[in-house]
Amino acid sequence: MVKIAERLQTLRKENKITQKSVANYLGIKLRTYQYYEGNDHRPDYETLIALADYFHVTTDYLLGRTDQR
Repeated sequence: MVKIAERLQTLRKENKITQKSVANYLGIKLRTYQYYEGNDHRPDYETLIALADYFHVTTDYLLGRTDQR
């Protein structure tokens, strides 16, 4: 499931947002978010939805099931 890590990093960089900003929005530690982008951990269901909302994309896009944002 490298797609989610790649897509999170791409979306964050496109929007010129720091990892710390995303972590603060989610209410998680910076290191936890870094694990998501590093493909070391996967977000739980609620966090996945929050990430999709934050970046204005679908969960299917984050998961690599579609290329439509």
